[in-house]
Amino acid sequence: MNKSKVLVLLRAARPNQWVKNLVVFTAVIFSGKLFEVELTGRAFYAFFVFCLLSSTSYILNDIIDYQYDKKHPVKRFRPIASGELTVAEATFVVFLLTLVSLIASLFFSVSFFLLSLTFILLHFFYSLYLKKYPVVDIFTISFSFMIRTFGGEVVTGYHIPIWLLLTIFFISLFMATVKRHAELVAHGAETRSSLVSYKEHLLDFLTNSFSTATIISYSFYTYFEKLPSTQTIFTDFFSRILPGFEARKLLMVTIPLVVYGIARYAQLLYEREQGEHPEKIITTDKPLVMTIVLWAFIIILLTYVL
Repeated sequence: MNKSKVLVLLRAARPNQWVKNLVVFTAVIFSGKLFEVELTGRAFYAFFVFCLLSSTSYILNDIIDYQYDKKHPVKRFRPIASGELTVAEATFVVFLLTLVSLIASLFFSVSFFLLSLTFILLHFFYSLYLKKYPVVDIFTISFSFMIRTFGGEVVTGYHIPIWLLLTIFFISLFMATVKRHAELVAHGAETRSSLVSYKEHLLDFLTNSFSTATIISYSFYTYFEKLPSTQTIFTDFFSRILPGFEARKLLMVTIPLVVYGIARYAQLLYEREQGEHPEKIITTDKPLVMTIVLWAFIIILLTYVL
């Protein structure tokens, strides 16, 4: 296989979408175990497997959708739609990646294998059938995020609080709805069959509902859940000057950042119509990137330093 073909296959695998798989680190981060090498290594293993599985689903989706993609102003440049990668070649890659990723998951544990199998089957059915049905398609996307999250739980053995789990569920629904809205506004129904049944006011309603549910769930998480008890060089100091310091609801200071992040994401949708590429927004929009970095810094600070 020549170098140019490898680059084409890499483009088809969409490594820019792998950022979605970072959700597998939720369990190890919020349990206060991020700096335990063995547990973090397990999370990286899960991340690697889900990257392979995600790329498999993207290529399969492009095989099924290449006729629609040819009509899309951006997607028509994808390898299969543009003819750089034949359907036969892409089908072989899907088979190979599926086999490798499932074997890799089985080497870890049977539970992780079953989650990985469920993940790829969900995406296969999504590409073939589920994406054709409005509302069902966005819930399928959200369920795929939940499976990634559970994958992080399985490989580390640490539980994710229910309110944090619901936050992930609702924010993935929110992002999926925003993407559908952007596709409908920008291209109409000709580039995705499920868009025929979507109306803009329905998507507006769903966007408002899921964003509100995300904020409420996250707020409940910060209020009801305690920070993990991690001993640091600052623990004794703060326990002396602030008795009961660990019991304070310090995570609540991150709520405004989450609210702003959601508002900024919605602004990019409604004012600039960029919601069709969520991974690009999250990694390139400076205000949103700064918000995410500040949120992550505060979480690490409260969990591992103070």
